[in-house]
Amino acid sequence: MIDIFSYICISVGIVFWFWGTIPLLGERSLLFKLHSLSVADTLGSMSIIFGLLLKIPNQWSLLVLALISLAIWNTVLGYVLAYCSSSGESDGR
Repeated sequence: MIDIFSYICISVGIVFWFWGTIPLLGERSLLFKLHSLSVADTLGSMSIIFGLLLKIPNQWSLLVLALISLAIWNTVLGYVLAYCSSSGESDGR
């Protein structure tokens, strides 16, 4: 039963990854594209790592560290990229 739930989490993570790339093809603003991609990437990656945590519980310390660092770094880098792109637009570049 845990294996099935693990595979479901990993599959949902992969779906989130692909779902996050769909807005890149649209005509929306750069910040909207960046936001949707970073949110979907974070949720997808965290779902995959959670599925791996269920699959190989003896590696829980490394996987929990990966979850925490993923949540922090994806959020911080998304804000940095958004700040850099919005400051470049206001300078007339």
